[in-house]
Amino acid sequence: MRFLPHTDEDRRQMLETIGVSSVDALFADIPERFHLQPGSLKLPPAASEAAIVRSFRQAAEANRHAGNTRCFLGGGTYHHFIPAAIDYVILRGEFLTAYTPYQPEISQGTLQALFEFQTMIARLTGMDVANASMYDAATATAEAALMARRITRRDKVLLAGSVNPRYRAVTRNYLSRLDGDCDILATPPFTTDAEALAQHIDARTACVIVQYPDFYGTVYSLAPLRAACDTHGALLVVCFSDATAFGLIEAPGAMGADIVVGSGQALGIPMGFGGPHIGLFACRQRFVRQMPGRVCGMTEDRHGKRGFVLTLSTREQHIRREKATSNICSNQGLMCTANACYLALLGDAGLREVAARSHAALARLVQSLPAGVQAAAGPRYHETVLSFADQQARERFLTAARAADIFAGIPLEHLEPGLPARHLLVATTEMIEQADVDEYLALLEQYA
Repeated sequence: MRFLPHTDEDRRQMLETIGVSSVDALFADIPERFHLQPGSLKLPPAASEAAIVRSFRQAAEANRHAGNTRCFLGGGTYHHFIPAAIDYVILRGEFLTAYTPYQPEISQGTLQALFEFQTMIARLTGMDVANASMYDAATATAEAALMARRITRRDKVLLAGSVNPRYRAVTRNYLSRLDGDCDILATPPFTTDAEALAQHIDARTACVIVQYPDFYGTVYSLAPLRAACDTHGALLVVCFSDATAFGLIEAPGAMGADIVVGSGQALGIPMGFGGPHIGLFACRQRFVRQMPGRVCGMTEDRHGKRGFVLTLSTREQHIRREKATSNICSNQGLMCTANACYLALLGDAGLREVAARSHAALARLVQSLPAGVQAAAGPRYHETVLSFADQQARERFLTAARAADIFAGIPLEHLEPGLPARHLLVATTEMIEQADVDEYLALLEQYA
């Protein structure tokens, strides 16, 4: 059924008011050769709604995605199991909005969910306080750099080369119109050398930004960086891509981080072809007034009853621009609720099991690689780089893997141009079973 609200009489009156004789006259400035003639698009005849739905469903079933394949993709977005209860909760009318809860008297449920989310993220990262989320990990990293500049009143930002390339690119873009330096520090291939990075920190440094585990999955000690930051008065900013790691390894806060940022996608949010995801942001209590975004707090009303409010909201829309810490417009409220549901459902033990299974799957894969394929050295969480003899060997393997419904990894030169086209970034999660690893290894043995 067509929905055309304007009648012929409506159109006649509108054309008469603006002084033209027909709708075609509105397009008189467009050369005739660009006009579409009736029938020139060769569209199929009209179909019923049922027929259109069936056609789209058939097309969708041809798509290959993480849900109907074996997925070894990583690089910042991961295929984890999502409990069914999460969708049930976030699709309820009370939560199905991203609108800012300005009026606490009618937003207690939303505000409490955000308050619980902040508590969980602060605990997970080992920090004192977390905000009510950012857009994504890349912009959260950039905001952390700006925050460090404000706190230290210095203008030099150091970025480790082992930070996710997308986080680096966004941060450099944020800082590109400001005075000061944003230096990318080279790291050894597919790992992080914290002691070497620490040598670059000096009295001009506002912060050093590292990823932990790094972009290639390396787990390492932050102690040398913490010591150098203490010596020179700089801040240590730690970012991450998969928050499930902290169910197994030590949290950044426990290792001395001043600001911790990253992605919450792994905590109950689907890959979604890249979004919507969520950025997490936590810091030390003494820096809270320089933190971007919003902070929800718990208080009491005049009758002594518990209530929740927006405690801090230091953005341009709320306060004078020169006092604002950010111009971020909205948090990812619905994604916060998904994160909070996921962490509440799994608890400490469940998150630890997810992390352990994710790591174990990678360990099984790496320890049985054929002679022609090498894994990056050093301790890893659930991600690593596989290096092939040449590009041809890698492409033979990827072609065979696609035919077997396996997303085998990301060609690393797609994310880091300039690298030889023979490396593959590979990640495992608890969704990878022993049989999946065995088939992956069999294809490597046969084609690589």
